[in-house]
Amino acid sequence: MQPARRALLAAQAGRREQAAAIVKQLVVDEFGLDVHEVEIGRDQYSLNSVNGLLSTGGHGEFFFKFHHEEGEEHTLEEFYRGDLLKAAGYPVDVPVFVSRRVGRQILLYARRRSARFADVCLELDRSAGAGGSPGADIRAALEAQWALDDLTRAIYERTFHRSNPELSAAEPIHQLFHRRLVTPGDSRVPGGRARRFFWGADYRVGRLVLSADELRCARWRINGTRYRHSIDALLNRSLELLEPSRLGCGAAVTAHGDAHNANVWWEDGAAPQLTLFDPAFAGRHVPALLAEVKATFHNCLAHPFWLYDPGEAADRFSPEARWSGGELEVTLDWELSPLRAAFLVSKAQRIWRPLLARLAASGCLETDWRETLRSALFCCPALVMSLRAGEAPAHNPISSLIGLAVAVMAGSEPLAGGEDVVSCFFDGISPASSP
Repeated sequence: MQPARRALLAAQAGRREQAAAIVKQLVVDEFGLDVHEVEIGRDQYSLNSVNGLLSTGGHGEFFFKFHHEEGEEHTLEEFYRGDLLKAAGYPVDVPVFVSRRVGRQILLYARRRSARFADVCLELDRSAGAGGSPGADIRAALEAQWALDDLTRAIYERTFHRSNPELSAAEPIHQLFHRRLVTPGDSRVPGGRARRFFWGADYRVGRLVLSADELRCARWRINGTRYRHSIDALLNRSLELLEPSRLGCGAAVTAHGDAHNANVWWEDGAAPQLTLFDPAFAGRHVPALLAEVKATFHNCLAHPFWLYDPGEAADRFSPEARWSGGELEVTLDWELSPLRAAFLVSKAQRIWRPLLARLAASGCLETDWRETLRSALFCCPALVMSLRAGEAPAHNPISSLIGLAVAVMAGSEPLAGGEDVVSCFFDGISPASSP
């Protein structure tokens, strides 16, 4: 087993000293540095990655990070192409040392004292609470996000071009979507993480216990709104619509691809700024419909609390679930915090609506764009980690129920007459709608 995977598994299991020893040897082997000490980071955001601090003799201190996906050895090399993002105009922290070798990939950044934007936003959520009034500092965070969204839109416009299936298939971003849906060598049926997460053991959702088959095939009714698709249908639709060569038939942009706020530095000052790092999935030919998906879901719909802070979600929320005749009826008291709702509006107005309008004007917007984009949004919560209660990193019946419901809202259109925060988002970004 390659060291990146061994370190990730050790960190996820809480064996921090073992993970630190693996990272230390990896850095010595890859860069020949005299490593004195390695400290594995303690944060809730490292769902598929490891980060931390290390000190060296003669080269100072570094922040390190690497990302690892199962099956990666059989699919692709993560390129960590920070230079191409910098050349495109993104504010990006470029690492001092880079190893791109499959299974041994790691980035070393000069240590900085900046906070990650994810931590800044978490404190704002806690100060306001879901549905509460915004905290005093929300304006600075919003203005920093607006500036990054405006810049991102301009870069997407400037780098917009026609792609092709071969260029698309080579982009690492597909590791976050289609490749999590398949077992290497067999893309005919859902496999990989999808099969591990949604087959097998029972699900505890609220006070209910459902078999994996019942959960996967359930019809959903959330806060009175019925939904068109089961999780099983969403997995199969995503398998088809997110196939890399299919997405390569349209337009592409230069993008970070994974700009959730744990990959963003908060540069404090009179006018705070945001700086990207960890470009594990960056590329020049990122399918336009995928470019902003991770940032949209993980910075907005994954909050407050349920994905990254499941214990806190259990303390704050009391969702209810009822099961009858194959239908799972869910009543949620979870909702977007004021900050996350404002972030979602910014993504819609500053990035998605202009991008989709450009796709439509260029003849690159397929008629099923809405289903494709929903499939990608669905994959964010469904496949980033297991939503089954009791599985790492410690989901519980409350956070599991919220997460599964949000996944369905992200992936499925409501039946006639129903609406939710996601369907309103889609109505607002459609090129056919009024501004």
